[in-house]
Parts: sequence; C-alpha cells; structure tokens
Amino acid sequence: MRKVALLLIVLLGVAHFATVCRCEDDAAENKGEAADEDSDEEEEDDEDDTEVKEENGVLVLTNSNFDTFIEGKDTVLVEFYAPWCGHCKQFAPEYEKIAQTLKENDPPIPVAKVDATKANRVASRFDVSGYPTIKILKNGEPVDYDGERTEKAIVARVLEVSQPDWKPPPEATLVLTKDNFDETVDNADIILVEFYAPWCGHCKRLAPEYENAAQELSQRSPPIPLAKVDATVETELASRFGVTGYPTLKIFRKGKAFEYNGPREKYGIVDFMSEQAGPPSKQVQAAKQVQELLKDGDDAVIVGIFSSEQDAAYEIYIEACNALREDFVFRHSFSSEVAKLLKVSPGQIVIVQPEKFHSKYEPVSNKLSVKESTSMSEVQDFFRKHSVPLVGHRKPSNDAKRYAKRPLVVVYYGVDFSFDYRIATQFWRSKVLDVAKDFPEYTFAIADEEDYAEELKSLGLSESGEEVNVGILADGGKKFVMEPEEFDSEVLKEFVIAFKKGKLQPIIKSQPVPKNNKGPVKVVVGKTFNEIVMDDQKDVLIEFYAPWCGHCKKLEPDYLALGKKYKSEKNLVIAKMDTTANDVPNDRYNVEGFPTIYFAPSNGKQSPVKFDGGDRTVEGLSKFVEEHATKLQKRDEL
Repeated sequence: MRKVALLLIVLLGVAHFATVCRCEDDAAENKGEAADEDSDEEEEDDEDDTEVKEENGVLVLTNSNFDTFIEGKDTVLVEFYAPWCGHCKQFAPEYEKIAQTLKENDPPIPVAKVDATKANRVASRFDVSGYPTIKILKNGEPVDYDGERTEKAIVARVLEVSQPDWKPPPEATLVLTKDNFDETVDNADIILVEFYAPWCGHCKRLAPEYENAAQELSQRSPPIPLAKVDATVETELASRFGVTGYPTLKIFRKGKAFEYNGPREKYGIVDFMSEQAGPPSKQVQAAKQVQELLKDGDDAVIVGIFSSEQDAAYEIYIEACNALREDFVFRHSFSSEVAKLLKVSPGQIVIVQPEKFHSKYEPVSNKLSVKESTSMSEVQDFFRKHSVPLVGHRKPSNDAKRYAKRPLVVVYYGVDFSFDYRIATQFWRSKVLDVAKDFPEYTFAIADEEDYAEELKSLGLSESGEEVNVGILADGGKKFVMEPEEFDSEVLKEFVIAFKKGKLQPIIKSQPVPKNNKGPVKVVVGKTFNEIVMDDQKDVLIEFYAPWCGHCKKLEPDYLALGKKYKSEKNLVIAKMDTTANDVPNDRYNVEGFPTIYFAPSNGKQSPVKFDGGDRTVEGLSKFVEEHATKLQKRDEL
C-alpha cells in the first residue's frame, strides 16, 4: 500500500512538471507572437508616420509628413494651432467650411492643419509664435495671412495667391547698407530703422509684423518709411549706432538718431510711428488752457514761449522735445496772454507744477532762457531736473518715468487728492516736505498703499498696523524699511539720517538657502545672490524664471543639459533663480519677463550681458557662454 501511494505521488509530480513546461512553452510562444505583433504594429506605425489623415475635410500634417505632402504642390492653406487655444476652437468650424469650399475648386486646393504643440519642428521653421497662425504656401514658400478669419476673406485670398501669374508684392521695408544709409536717413523727416541678425529668433518673429506695418505706413500721407539693416553684414553701421543686441530699433529725424521704445507688433508700430510723425509739442493759444492744467493736472506743465516759429529758440526747443517726447508732454505758445500768465518772456521755457504740489520750500516755477548758444542737452537737463516737485505723487503710471532715480524715499498711506480727502492727504505730505527740504540729494514721494500693496508686502509692511509706512529704494536694488511706529517729521528725519550714515541693513526677500546645492545648475536665492552671482572669481550664467512660466518649463531640460555640459568647469557657474520668490538685489540685472538670462563675467559683474539670441537650446546657450566667458578651460569637446 505504501508503494502504491509513493507511485501515485511520483506520477502526480511528473504530470505537474509537464503542465508547467507546456504553460511556459505557451507563454513563450504567446510572447513571441506578441513580439511579432508589436513588430508588425511598429512597422505599421512607421508607415503611418508619413500617411496624411483627414479630419472633417481638413488634412492633418505632422513633422514626419509635412515636407513630403507640400512638395510639388502649387498652393496649400495651412493653419498652425494649439489644442487648448480658445480662438482655434472657435475658428475650427469656419476652417472646415473653407476646406470644403477649396476642395470643390477647380483645381482643388488642399487645406491642412498642424498641431504646433506637437509638430514643433515645423512650427519653429515657420516662426509660429501665436495661435492660430494661418499661412498660404505658394510652391513651398510661406505667404502670411493676417486678414479676417472668415470663409469669404480667406478663400478670396487663397484663390488670389493660387493664380499662375501671382507673385508676392515687393517688400515695403527698405534695405539699407553703408552705401545708401546716410543719404536715406539724412533726407527723411522721420524713418524707423531695424538693426537685425538673420539668425535671431526675436528678429524672425518681428519680421512679418514689421513688414506689415511698413506696408500700411507707406500708404499714409505723407508716408512714413521703415527700413532694416543686417547688422551682421553692416558691422560699421551697427557699431556707429551702438547696436549690441537684436533687434535694435531706432528712429531717425533728418539723420539724428533717437531710441525707439514703442510696441513691436503691426498696429502698435503703426500707431506709435504715426504719433511720432506729429510735432513733439502742442500749441497753446489761450491762458485758460494752462490754468486748467495747473488746477487739475498730475504732472509738470512745460511750456515754451516764443515770438514765432522762425524764432531760433523755438527750433532748439523743438529739437530737445523730440528726444524726450515719450517722457514728457510739451507745449508751446506764441500768445502774449499765455506769456503774461506764466510771467515769462519770448525765448523762455517755464516748468510749473500743478497747484496741489506747491509748497513754501520751492519756487512756483522754474525758467530757462534759450539763446542761440544754448545746447539741446542743456534744455533736456532742465526738463529732467525740474520734472518732479519736492514731494510728488508716485503712481504706477508715472513710476518708471518720474521716480526711477535712486535713492527714493517713499511714504505710503491712503493718498487721495479728491475734494473729500485732500486735506488728510496734504497733512501727511506736509510732514514729508519738512524733511525733504533738508535732503536735496534724495527724491521723496508719497504713494497710495493700495497702488503699492505688493511692494509693501515685499518690504514686510503690509501688516504693520500703522497708518503711514516708509521705505527707501536704494541703488543696486537694495531696500530699507523704517520700523513701524507713529509717523512724524522727526521720526522720518532720523530714519533718513540713519540711511545716509550707512547704519541701516537692507531687507531682501529670499527663499531659504538650499542645504544641498551641488547639482549641475546652482539654485540662487535672495540671500545668496551676491555670494554666487557677484563672485568675481567666477563667470556666472543666471536664469531668472517663474515657476508658472511655460517658456521656462520648456527651457528646463536644455538648461539642465547645459549645466551638466559645463559641470567640470571650476570657474563657470550655471545658475537659476525663482524671481517670484526672491529679490534680485542688483538693478543691473533687470528682469522684465521670463525667462531672462544674463551672463555675469568675472571681470564685469556690474555690466552683465543679457541673452537676446532667441536660440535657447544647449547649442545656442553654449555659443553665448563661450563668447563671453573669461575663465573657460580649453577642452576638446568645446
């Protein structure tokens, strides 16, 4: 019996072993079949990469099939879109109608779309920077479309371009070289000139906007010309006008250059240049106009009084106004009534502050007599010197133009010059005036606490509990805060004296210092900015970013790869800083958008070089680093 039982156990074991082997063989076989199926699917996918699919009559193009599809076709309409874009979603039904209409044309014209968030190689080639972007490809060459997004308008334009004898219109933008530059700009009452580099991404994005603006301004009466200079070829011209980044735009008036600080899109350029083409000073004909400005105005009233337009002083005044027309509102008059009101004579310029800013510590007006020997710079210095009162009202609208000078002493409270609150506003302002008169080297201003809530927060004063708070914005981005206490002239004076004697410590908004900062990209916070970025023993590339910024997120892998590439360089630091959570304690590193990248060479920390190349790839950034590095080791791979 025992032998029988033993035999049964052996037989059961053999059977189990056979089953397991068979299962493993089946699994292996299935796995092999699956692998074959996967291989087949991959082959099918590879074949599908170049296949052009159709969605509701619109052809779908990708990185893989774009060139093969476009090749040999006379005319193709292409929309570059983003799946999340609201305008694209709204346009989709109209675009499908366009596809159907052009499909029925004789011959049919293909209508396609490209998901620019996936087909980024194609989108980049056509400089797509917004959605939807519509282009008509004529024999493979793009023709920009910026008209109405309607079936009627788009179909009409496509049919026009599809004609066999159609040729793109000549560029309205003039091309300037050393041979024709001086003659062109010297004879132009006004002309806008772009200095560009062919490889510059910002220049490529500007190009269609600039050309469209040039076309529209060429139709104006009189026309305003727009021109361009390839600064990489015309290096002498670029050097002559101080071109260090691309694109650089300058306005020329009879050969004299002025900075262009206007918009960089078609309608903005058109409006800005149309305004610039007008006179820089408005004529005042009645004394009442000046009285109203003095009674209700917020800014200095600048008026030149002259005998006529032929007055030599008038010509000097107008020339000086032209250079500063974006910073001030200028007026002039030939009226004896206006001259009598302002107590000036022909040939004089007067600056008067609005009545609410008058005080016993400063003159009611400031005057400058303009003679034939008076230089334009003297007149401009006069404008700047007297543009703000002893204690003015700092606001977001005038901050950059009137209160950029440092040190700036700012007194924050509920500033309101309306009738009901004017007395309270002037009560606190008078206490500031008592101190400001003793410190002419500093600029003093009052500011509404609601207008500057974020600034107060950065100063740590948003929860002070005091009705009046004080801060000093100093050179190099440094900030100083008066300890919250009951405000009075004496308290303010003691604070300003302490600042003047260097007894105050600046405050810096900063994240905690990282405990481990040995990665290929160093993390900089407010407290370590001077230690890392301003280290004069090392070159530093610093990226200022915002966590929510899409461009910053896109840059991150390339920037990390850049850090790894140069990690062995002992005298080069690749760094980054979250500017939303940290102060940048040096105003030479001006951050206006994200990402902003600067190179701080070891021998020029106060003169950092801003990255404006546009090519934010490892290759583009490497080229920038190696161009400006002062301590880069020689390596074969570089």
